[in-house]
Amino acid sequence: MNSCELVSFVSSVACALSSNCTEDELAIMAAVFSQLGDTLDTILVHKEICCSDKIKKTD
Repeated sequence: MNSCELVSFVSSVACALSSNCTEDELAIMAAVFSQLGDTLDTILVHKEICCSDKIKKTD
């Protein structure tokens, strides 16, 4: 899947959800997915720093 296809897919999912969910449900999902994205970013950065530190220490 290329970038444009991914963006189209995400937009389609958002439109489908907004048509079938209440505003409260949408607000909760938005908050949950924002937290999920932030947490995944934190995990990736932590792994990058930890792995990079281990490599630097062994060199």
